[in-house]
Amino acid sequence: MSSSPNSSSSSKPAPKAEAPNPVSRLDWVMDVPCPVDFVLGTSTIRVRECVEFVPNAIVRLRQPAGSDLEVRVGGVPMATGEVVIVDENVGLRLSRILPPGRVEAL
Repeated sequence: MSSSPNSSSSSKPAPKAEAPNPVSRLDWVMDVPCPVDFVLGTSTIRVRECVEFVPNAIVRLRQPAGSDLEVRVGGVPMATGEVVIVDENVGLRLSRILPPGRVEAL
């Protein structure tokens, strides 16, 4: 047997084709608008209480005062953060990015 570099029994593996980047295949979707909700808190109340709403009424929320707000993208919890003032506007400083597929309570 010959050990020449042109031998067909070379131990060099054939170069692999690069897998397509899944993000680049989804570039078109990156500019699609989606609803983003910044949730201060949640509560469950009866319809009777809703129809009795009046100005200055107080609705108690489950979350304790000072809790982070929850960021929901398309209804899915994605992050939490705290309210900040930016110039004359309100903003949210993200404090935590939630793991994919995991729903956490505030």
